[in-house]
Amino acid sequence: VQLVESGGGLVQPGGSLRLSCVASGFTSSNYAMRWYRQAPGKERELVAAITSAGDSTDVADSMRGRFTISRDNAKNTMYLQMNSLTPEDTAVYYCYVRVRLTRYWGQGTQVTVSS
Repeated sequence: VQLVESGGGLVQPGGSLRLSCVASGFTSSNYAMRWYRQAPGKERELVAAITSAGDSTDVADSMRGRFTISRDNAKNTMYLQMNSLTPEDTAVYYCYVRVRLTRYWGQGTQVTVSS
């Protein structure tokens, strides 16, 4: 199982980014997936989750209305569209999947929101 995130970077407050997570080594369309983030000095927190078919999603309260999670199973890719970014969104963003009883994480992609 391999998860590879991309799309992070430096963005000004109010800006947008779209993160991608490409999955390989397993049939990703069979599994729900999640995005997490970890800011400096803070615990890792759940950002959003999506079902295997992509027909149901959930976003953490503090990000709801600004972040959207989606997936394209034909491309084995999950996305996180982030709008109206604030400095408090600065963190390393990780994709996550649990395959059977094993948890897998990507290497993370850094998002920095600063003027």
